Order: sequence, then C-alpha cells, then structure tokens
Amino acid sequence: MPDQNETRLFSLCKFAFVPCKELNQSVIDELTQTVIKYGGKVETEPDRPLVEIEDLTHIIATSIEFEAYTEATARMIPVIKPKWISASLAKGKQAQIRPFTPDPRMIFSDVVLSCADIPSTDKEAIIGATMAMGGMDSDNVTKLTTHICALSMNHPKCQLAQSKKLKCKIVLPHWFDDCFKLGKRISEEPYCLPKPEIQHANPEDPVRVPSSQHLEGATSARPDYMPNPSPDAGEGRPTLTVFKGKSIMLSADLSIRDRLREILKGLILNGGGQMTDDVDACDWYICQYREGPQYIRASQTGKEVGNLSWLYHLITRNQWTSPIMRLLHYPIPRDGIPGFKGKKITVSNYGGEARIYLENLIVATGAEFTKTMKADNTHLISARKVGEKCEAAKDWNIEVINHLWIEESYAKCEMLPISGGKYDCFPDRTNLGEVIGKTSFDRTKLRELYFPGGQENPSSPPTSLPTRKRKILDMADENSVPDGPAEGVVIGRQAHKQFDVMKDTEDGYAEKTADVFGVPAPTKRRAVTGQFATPAKGRHVRTGKENETPSTVSSSSRSAKDKALNRLSVLAPDIQLYEKEKKRGLKDGHGLWGGKRAADHIDREHLNRRSVSSPVTASEEKEAKTEKRPAKKARPTLPEVNMRVVLTGFQRWVNDKHREDADRKKLRDLGIAVVPDGQTCDYLVAPHLVRTVKFLRNLSKGATIVSSSWIEQCLDQKELLDPQDFILKDRENEEKFGIKLSTSVRRARQNAGKLLWNTPIYCTNNIKNGPDGYRFIAEANGALFMMYGARSGTTIKPTKPEDDEGGPDPVYLLSNTSPEEKRLWKKFEDMARNGNMEPRIVAADWLLDVVMNQEVMFDEKYLVTNFFT
Repeated sequence: MPDQNETRLFSLCKFAFVPCKELNQSVIDELTQTVIKYGGKVETEPDRPLVEIEDLTHIIATSIEFEAYTEATARMIPVIKPKWISASLAKGKQAQIRPFTPDPRMIFSDVVLSCADIPSTDKEAIIGATMAMGGMDSDNVTKLTTHICALSMNHPKCQLAQSKKLKCKIVLPHWFDDCFKLGKRISEEPYCLPKPEIQHANPEDPVRVPSSQHLEGATSARPDYMPNPSPDAGEGRPTLTVFKGKSIMLSADLSIRDRLREILKGLILNGGGQMTDDVDACDWYICQYREGPQYIRASQTGKEVGNLSWLYHLITRNQWTSPIMRLLHYPIPRDGIPGFKGKKITVSNYGGEARIYLENLIVATGAEFTKTMKADNTHLISARKVGEKCEAAKDWNIEVINHLWIEESYAKCEMLPISGGKYDCFPDRTNLGEVIGKTSFDRTKLRELYFPGGQENPSSPPTSLPTRKRKILDMADENSVPDGPAEGVVIGRQAHKQFDVMKDTEDGYAEKTADVFGVPAPTKRRAVTGQFATPAKGRHVRTGKENETPSTVSSSSRSAKDKALNRLSVLAPDIQLYEKEKKRGLKDGHGLWGGKRAADHIDREHLNRRSVSSPVTASEEKEAKTEKRPAKKARPTLPEVNMRVVLTGFQRWVNDKHREDADRKKLRDLGIAVVPDGQTCDYLVAPHLVRTVKFLRNLSKGATIVSSSWIEQCLDQKELLDPQDFILKDRENEEKFGIKLSTSVRRARQNAGKLLWNTPIYCTNNIKNGPDGYRFIAEANGALFMMYGARSGTTIKPTKPEDDEGGPDPVYLLSNTSPEEKRLWKKFEDMARNGNMEPRIVAADWLLDVVMNQEVMFDEKYLVTNFFT
C-alpha cells in the first residue's frame, strides 16, 4: 500500500489526454484512475477544446500532432508520453520530462543506454549526445535497458544480457555515430552484435527497400484525386469530426472544379464545420501558393495554412495534423526555392511512394527532375551509395547526396551547402528511405521570407483572436531550441496556474514562476515589428531601418559562442603558424620576405609613402578607391594530392629554411603533401629505424614506412617515383631493438590503433623527456593515459575480488627512480590492489618496445627496480 507521500505524487498536477489510436478511451480511463489515486486532477470535460484550457500542468499524448500543441509550447506545458506516469510511480517522484517527449526530433526519447567496452572519451560523447536527444543513461544493465553500446560480446554486460535473455539490443557505437550525423534514428539491425552486418556483409549486397509510412497522404502538393478513407474506418466514409467548430476558406488559386468544391463543402458542413470567404473569419486557409494578400494575412494572424493535399489528409484520417509537419502539406512557392532553378536532379535506390515524393519535392523547389541520369545532371539523390547511377556520377563529377539535403533545403527555404558530412552520409547496409518524410518546416524562415511583419492594428483589442494566435506563435518559437539536431524541440516546464500568457507582463511572469520554481524565468520576449505588406518575389524582406541589424525569432548567445569557439578551433593551427612566422627575424640570413620581416617592411613602406606624398582630399581618396583594378592573373591550379607524408629525422632541411620552403613547393607540385604529425598520412619517411614520437605514433596507424632517399630522389629527379621501391630496410637497428619492421607494420594494420585498448597507463610528472610524448604514443594505441602524482586526485575505484568476474588486470605506472617518484610507488601499489588490479611500475622503455613490436608483452626486466640497476 503506498504511503502518504506517494499518494500525493501528482497533487500539484492537472492532466489532459489527447485521444488517438494508441491512446484510446479505455487506456485513458485506466490512466485517469491512476492519476487521481495519487492526488492528481484530470480535465474530463469532453466538449471543452484543449486549446482553451489554461490551468494544465501536463498533456499526455503519443505525438505532437494535435491542435493545442503550439499553445502548449507557448505556455511551456510539458507534452509527454503515457509512460511518464508509470516511470514516475516506479521512482516515487516525478520523472524527467525530456526522455518522454513525443517530439519526433528527439530521436532517442525511448532509449535507455548502458555502455560497455568503449573508450571513456567516446563513452562520454555518446552518453552526452544521447541524453541531449531525449535518451537516458544507466550504469548497470536492468530490465529497463534498451541498448548496450559495445565493441564485442566479451564484456560482462553483454554476457549478462545474453544469459538473462533481456530484450535490449547490443549495438556497435557506429550506430550512434551515424544517427548523430544524420540527425535521424535509423534501424539498429545492421549494427547489432554478435554478427553486425556492417562488418560481415558486402556493402554492395541488396538491402530491403523500407516502406515509407511517414509519407502517407503527403507525396504530392497537387493531388489528382481524393484518397479513399482509412481501412480501419469500415465501409463507406465515416462522419468527420475533425472539422467540428472550424471555419474553412478555400482560395481561388486552387483551381478546382465546382463539383469538387461542392463535395468538399458537403463534407465540411456535415462534419460540424462551416465555409467562409473572409480570411479574418476563417480558422483554416487552404491555398496552392505562398503568395497573395490573403495568404499573407492568414499567415500573419496565426491561421492554419495548408494546401489541398493537407485537407485530403485530414479527411482521410479524420485526425488533426499540422500542415508544417509534412513538406508537401504546405503551399508551394510559385517560383521555387532560390538557387534550384536550372538544376537537374535524378533519384536512385528509392522506391514506391518515396520516389514519387522526391520527384514532386524536386519540382516544388524549382529544379528539373529527370528519370534517367545523363552527363548534364547536377545532382543525384540516393538512398545508398551503390548502383550504376552512383558509379556513373563519379565519372561525370555529379554530386551524390541523400534526400536530407533536398528536404532541409525546402524546409529552410534556401539551397543549403552540401559540405558538412550530413548530406553525403550513407551508412552501410541501410537504405535511407526508412527516414524519409520526417523533416518539418522551419516556421521562422517561412515568416521571414513569405509573411514578414504582421503587427496588428493598434486599435484592435489585445485579447482579439488574431492577436492571441500571433502572440502564441511568437512565444512558441522563442521557447524552441534554435540550433543543433534537436532544432525546434521544446521541453516544457510546468507553468504557474495563475499565469496568463496573453495578459501577464515579463516582470509578472518572472515573479510568479519564482514563487513556484525558486528562480525567475529568463527574459526572452521579442517585439514583433513591421507592417502588413506583400513581399517582393524571391527576396529576403526585412522591416525597420535600412542599416538596422535584423532580429531573429530564436536567438541564443550561447549558441553563437559555441559556433565561434568551434570556428576558432578549426582556425587554431593556422593562427598558431601565422604567429610563429611573425616572430621570425633576419638572424637566419635569408631574404626580406617571410613573417615579421615582411610585415615590418610593408609597414615601413606605407609610412614612407605617407610621409613623402602630398595630402589628398576625401573626395580624391574615395575616387581612388572606386577605380577599377586590373584583373588578376589566374593562378595555375595545383595537382590533386595523391600522397600525404610525415617526415621524421629528415636531415636535408636542417638549418636551411629557404631550401625547405622550396622543396615543399616542389613536392606539392608532384602531388605529395608534407603534413604535420597527428594528421592522417599515407607514408612515414625516416632515414632509419628510430624511436621518436613521430615514428611510433604513425607506425601505430599502420602507415607505410619508406626511406628518406625516396623524397630526396623525387626532388633531385623532379618526378614522382614509386614509394614501394623505397621501403625502409634497417637490419642493424632491427637487431638492436629486437623487431622486424615489416611484421610490426602488418600487426599495426591488424590492431587498427587498438593495441593497448582501454589499458590504464599512469605516468609521473618527472618522467625523462616529459610525459607529453608518451601520452601521444599511448593514446595512438588506444590506451587510457593519466598523470599520477602526490596530489593528482587520480584513483582507481575500490573493488572486491568477489565482485570482479575476471582476474586482476594489469595497471602500469611509467616512472624513473628519483626520490620524489619512489615515494609514489607504495601509494600506487595500494590503490591498484584495492581496485583488484595488478600494479606494474615500469620504465618508459616498456611502452616504447611494446609499440615498436606492436605486440603486448611484459618482462620483469622492465620493472624500475630491475631496469635501472
């Protein structure tokens, strides 16, 4: 029997249920009894529209496709799945909102994730992104766990799930990676262990073409006929309830015959709705194109604006859905989307309704759809990167992208750039037709381009219906996430029951929310400026002063800072190199040009010219600036980079920077790019076998190791020689280090950077040559590298032997024999043994020899007590 606290679990909550096929009346009745039992209230008036309810704290729904969703967003009322109630009861307190949102953009909203044998950095990234997209994290595997992220079935979590026959799916981390790239949730089947298709099947083998359930009734913006009612409706067309209490206006640009207009009128009137010719009096406005004063007026005043396809969809399903949730349910632009005119686009690997949908969407953008692909095609939209069309596209230099590019370009009303990894992402063994049709419109872009402004007449009452609807839309946009994969998502917060979205000021809202939640609400209201006007076609219309910085509906200073930081991180290497070049003086004896010498010389020249020249008037200076400059000569294009190399121990350029610059240019002209250590490379160039950081780091990547004479002969002969003729051979040093280089390279390619996967390696601060080099080498082989000191705070979780299924794993400490380091040994050994691990305090040569051999080995000679004696 629940205690008194549990019976008041929902005492401050008032619920409303949105009926649908999954949430039928019997389920609603059962949930209602549960809510009331635990102190909650339920809105039970069946004839009262949900949109008029102002004192709700929660709305229970299985999707966001109900008419009151926009107002719920504006009021920050949480919209959650029925599972939230049972989850709250199981916890004994109200559960978090985010994992139970029905918003389809929260792609992991029903995922409970537990990570197994993956690196800690990858684990943190996967968990963080999953939780940001609605998922939950669990340290242990329970009956509620839905996914285990693992690299193999050897981990105890995987074996536990297999032995207890849990229903969770054990997937590779590649699944999360591909979902994050696409911003959509694809099927887990190709990624499921123990035999994932992406590792065992041929990528070119056929894949079943999925059904396009999200495209039902939304494949065309100009339907040729009214579809039949749903098969669940029985014989004949049922009485429609979706039009009850609604006023519908059909625009003249629909160009439908009188007979069809009469049929639609009869269905609307029989369903409790009415027809009107006054745009201000209607609730729904049906038109074909995004233009004209009636379309603009209806949009600016918050009416639901859709096309004939949307109206047919409502009639067929007899259930309300937003016209901006499906791209071809909203009026199309008469002149298409800027940038698409003149493009020729074809489609491959899509079938059925998905192919018809893409054909109509391409035409709606203003581009030309071609059934067959020719050399003059500009784009190929494909569900997989296999097939004859994809092969031909490579030969003809035709862009190959997935359907997300055309969908998101149409949704944002602009031609988006293809670069970035999202639109050219084609997961192996997945047909992307399974996520087609899941993109919705960007309401902010629609407003900016097609119906800007919309300020109401000052004489109109503040509580008038158009003013109310427009304000609700504004607040809904403000409460949504502006950027990222969850763009447009709103996670509601319970609003204070006395707060009125239409009357309260910002200060009043902050004061009332502070009483309930302990902190005031952030100020984020935005004044809507502009006048009612028809925008020019194909132009971005802004209101206000000519030079005024335009405001956006969903702005975020944090988002702007994140973008700036990301951009700076990309430019950081170039900035660092530039600053380094600026500091170069004349001490190396070379010419004037380069770094600080060039900058100082140019500055001096400018000062000299100013001092000797006569002053000029402002008009003369303006005239000089506007003079037409002579056309610049086109620079010869460099050949494509065929080989990327890293050099180590290269003696040709020592103390000769001028020669180095000239040689680098010559190599680049041959198609060889010398890249910094840490970047992907094809070849490692070395004079002989060495144990430098560069050598060991790139050996771990499986790079082909060639002799320095290859680069020297390419430069001397001014032609690209075959590097396979210059494979490094150094028997003397192979005997010295006890390895065979060819064997080490072969093992490195098999290890794929995972030689020391998840092996904990600690290092003291006073290690010889510093810890950074050893960090690079260890992490290049998948080790967990950490610093260890008297006050480092590093520790190993205490573990009893009976709680650890495996035997004690080794843990290493790289150390010297200085007195300071010796004092750390006892503490390190105790920490390791308390964590049921075997401590090994070794010289750094152990790590170097292991990486050089590309084979994990251990001998007591590496122990510091033996090595330095």
